[in-house]
Amino acid sequence: MRRRAKAALGVAGAAALVYLGLCVGLYARQRKLLYRPQPMVAGGEAFTLPLRKEGPRVLVSVRETQGATAIVYYGGNAEDVSQNLPRFEQAFPTHALYLLHYRGYGGSEGEPSEANLLQDALALFDHARRRHPRVIVVGRSLGSGLAVHVASLRRVARLVLVTPYDSMVGIASGQYPYFPVSLILQDRYESWRYAPRVRAPTRVIVAAADEVIPRASSEALFRRFAPGVARMDVLPGTHSGVIEDPRYLPLFTA
Repeated sequence: MRRRAKAALGVAGAAALVYLGLCVGLYARQRKLLYRPQPMVAGGEAFTLPLRKEGPRVLVSVRETQGATAIVYYGGNAEDVSQNLPRFEQAFPTHALYLLHYRGYGGSEGEPSEANLLQDALALFDHARRRHPRVIVVGRSLGSGLAVHVASLRRVARLVLVTPYDSMVGIASGQYPYFPVSLILQDRYESWRYAPRVRAPTRVIVAAADEVIPRASSEALFRRFAPGVARMDVLPGTHSGVIEDPRYLPLFTA
């Protein structure tokens, strides 16, 4: 019996060490799993400007105009935002456009993290707001977490969230159910925490067949907004395919 007990303890100890090693590995690789930098489309650099004169070189794809309204766009975790510029130009001919290339993405320097991306997101909004009295903030997927946070801190004209989530902790917990994600995750993007502070009219765009962000996560975020602030639209399509719906871009300003 004693031998069996010792053997069982040995197996349990080995299993615990393996599990601990997996947790350590997940902790070490979490930002590589969350952020998937994409190169800029060929020729896209011709339409970019640096966000600031000093510090890490962070690029913004732009179409500057003298109009009253600007759109600031924060993209997904594996998105080259410069690819949106032609479509946005056609859909919003009088609007200034500012699309943020996250650190490490599309020619921007530095490493992506929640703190770094939020700093740049706020700086881009402030840049646009100094030039245009109305700034519409759009965040898609990962960028929805930035957009909600910016709208909770700044006076935005309108907030648009595309395939958003209530928190990255919830998303990661669903993907890694056997790990203590709430203890491991560094970049938490707790949109639920900031949504109640938003006062701008908000549009939440959900993909009916979203295979990345669970519908329950988007709906949980939607319920966190104050009554009457947010409206939800469900469009057909997958997480990536929803942008092909003809109603998608008109919802930015509807």
